[in-house]
Order: sequence, then structure tokens, then C-alpha cells
Amino acid sequence: MAANASAGFDSTLATNKDRFRKALISDQVYELLRQAVVDGDLAPGDRVVESEIARRLGVSQAPVREAVKQLAREGLLMHVPRRGHFVVEISEQDAEYARQVREPLERLAAQLAAQHITKDQLSELDALVERMRKAVTVKDVGVFRDADIEFHTLVSQAAGNPFLERMWEVIEPSLRTLRAISDPLFAGDWSAMADEHGRLVSLLRDGDGEGAAVAFADHAAGRGPVPDGRTTKKPRGKAATARG
Repeated sequence: MAANASAGFDSTLATNKDRFRKALISDQVYELLRQAVVDGDLAPGDRVVESEIARRLGVSQAPVREAVKQLAREGLLMHVPRRGHFVVEISEQDAEYARQVREPLERLAAQLAAQHITKDQLSELDALVERMRKAVTVKDVGVFRDADIEFHTLVSQAAGNPFLERMWEVIEPSLRTLRAISDPLFAGDWSAMADEHGRLVSLLRDGDGEGAAVAFADHAAGRGPVPDGRTTKKPRGKAATARG
């Protein structure tokens, strides 16, 4: 019986190996195209031609098509009938809509996370802040943006409210698109922004639910830097650089 089951599984693997390889290629193409959008190599309004990409990469058009579909589902690309796929262009109104939805979610997530976050989750947030700082030193905005989104996704998970987490999962692809295409909520110093995330972690670590709620909401709305607690504890400390 066990031998027959194993044989059946071996047959399944053999039958699907080509599909699996194709999926892996699709994932690689997806990562390449997504990074090109994040880095600005593919700018808003640029057309993404599947056949040209496949030719240049030396792969079939199928995995490129799958990668393009995934990017379209995430909102990074849009399909124009009879013309193809284009990198989306984000308007100021789109940014404002995102801000209106994100701010109250961030406020609630931070308030709850301050009560429920674990040591392991705090360590993960510290690691993400460190990744942001390293990204600044090598001027890799794509890595910075990814770490930024992961940071806020983890806070939504740490809140311990499954409904809030699901709501964040709904808007996260759109927020990622806004970040990748235009970063409409921030136009200042990336290093100062990394430090700001470090101070957000400190508020969660201190269990300051109200303080964290206000700080995360202000951060999401782009209203200004998170107050640096070190300036009150150490008078000689230097205040943080304000965001643009």
C-alpha cells in the first residue's frame, strides 16, 4: 500500500515537473520586472511588451505572461485593451484615498500591537529597521520600500485582531503600488525615515498604546516625524530630521 502510494506520488511529480519549472521561471521573471518598476527602470506609463522581454531573457513567452498577470493583479501594471500592459500612473487623488484608509488602520494596529506584541516580533521589527538603514547606505530604495511595507504588515499581525490583519492584506498591494511608483507620502531624508521606524518600535516596546497609536497615525498621514524620546531623557541628544 505504502509502495503503491509512493509510486503514485512519483508519477505526479513526473507529470508536473515541466509545469513546476515554468512556475519557477515565472517567479524569477516576476521578481525581475517588479524590481524594475520599484527602481524606476520601468517608469509610469511605460509599456511592458511580453514578447520583447521573453526574447531578451531567452525564455518562452508563457512565464513572462504569468509574471505580467501577477503584477497586474497587484496593481503595478494595468491592461489597456488592444494595446497591452503599462506601468500604472498614480495620481495625487489616489494617494489621498490611500492615506484616508491607511491612517485609522495604522492607529488601531499600533494601539493593539503595543499590548500584544511579542519579543520575537519586536526583534523582527528591529531587523527590518536595520535593513532599511543598510538600504540607505547602498542607496537601494527598492529594498527600503520592501522593508517598510513588511514593517507595517508585521505590526498589523502583532495587533492580534484577525479582522484588522485581513483588512491590511486587502490594501497592502495598493500601498505597495503607491510606494513603488511614486512614494507620494514621503519626499524627505531616507535615513531620517529609517530612524523614525526605530522610534516607532520603541513605542511598541514600551507598551505605550496611546503614544504608538498617535505616532503611527501621524506617520501614515505624513504629518511629521515621530518625537524622539531620547531628547527628553538626554538633553544633549539631537532631534530627528523632519520628513518632507
